[in-house]
Amino acid sequence: MAFQSISRRMKKSFLTMAASYALFTASIQADSIQVYVGTYTNGTKSEGIYKFDLDTTTGKATTPEVAAKVANPSFLAIHKDGKHLYSVNEIDNQNGKKAGGLTAFEIQANGDLKMLNQVETGGTAPCHLTIDPTGKFVLFANYGGGSSGSVSIETNGSLGKTTAFVQHKGKSVNPDRQEGPHAHSVNMSPDGKFAYVADLGLDQILIFAFDSETGSMTPANPPHVAVKPGTGPRHFAFAPGGKRAFVITEIGNTVNAFDVNSKTGELTQVQSISTLPTSFKGVSHTAEVVVHPTGHFVYGSNRGHHSITTFLVNRDGSLSMQGNYQSDKIDTPRNFAVDPSGKWMLIEGQNTGLIEVHAIDPKTGAPKGDPADTVKVSTPVCVRFLKAH
Repeated sequence: MAFQSISRRMKKSFLTMAASYALFTASIQADSIQVYVGTYTNGTKSEGIYKFDLDTTTGKATTPEVAAKVANPSFLAIHKDGKHLYSVNEIDNQNGKKAGGLTAFEIQANGDLKMLNQVETGGTAPCHLTIDPTGKFVLFANYGGGSSGSVSIETNGSLGKTTAFVQHKGKSVNPDRQEGPHAHSVNMSPDGKFAYVADLGLDQILIFAFDSETGSMTPANPPHVAVKPGTGPRHFAFAPGGKRAFVITEIGNTVNAFDVNSKTGELTQVQSISTLPTSFKGVSHTAEVVVHPTGHFVYGSNRGHHSITTFLVNRDGSLSMQGNYQSDKIDTPRNFAVDPSGKWMLIEGQNTGLIEVHAIDPKTGAPKGDPADTVKVSTPVCVRFLKAH
């Protein structure tokens, strides 16, 4: 395993980053944090959603246990109240109908998840979800058929009625992957005024004005931003403050940086940078993009190159690749996450059934060498953190 250095940064810049990093991590008072893992259950050994505790001082993890048995809970979202968790059910049939679903859970004192209810998403294979900042709505993205929408959250945490449903229309240049719309993620602006849906099939990020009182989604002006044809936008992440956003393209293997107009929701692309080293000549597809809590680093995952790419955020806001972390135990790093303290990165190997816990180098932002611990979970797809306890 190795971190392949690509470029040399100025020592002064690194010292500034390290000092800022130290102040940030010192402000986070957490000795242990609960981790939930979403998985694929179809044709695997997984039983649903798993849980374990992470020691944020040592990086050691407890043995994972089943928190809830549920079908294909590939992606998870935890409510800001710390009492409820929501998952997609990435399936094509829900309650006998051709549709995927969402499941609501109540988090128990021991970390187990009590199922509250399930609702349909109106489209197949929902693959991503998020909760609006008010905590009143769950927004979802259906990969199959290409659609997105919103469902209300009841006072007891259960899922209510569908408040918005948008069928995406069109296609792009890749006949195998872009024959029609394929919504791959949905994210909210920090102020909750806009929803952004990355549609891989359209080569667009759709932009919606979101009504936090009714849960409605109305096309913004402009209603979308296009990326380079054939690159396939997949996931989306905001920098702290919400003035800059990053989109990772699954087929194009790039991270695209955008300036964000907080008044209109408009995205203006300012940079596109590859997630792969120039020496790599094989086939690879990206999966996740993550911004470090300090905002100093951005990360992307590569499936094929099987690596995590680290980018430095320069003083002018542009990205510079620092290198790629690879491990012979991580095959297909679909998702990864940085804990709230910014000290640890959890990297999933979907095909190897492992999650590596790595300390993050405060100077380079990269995951350090050998993992502090390794957690075994069958087909891990999503990692989410609850809170200190």
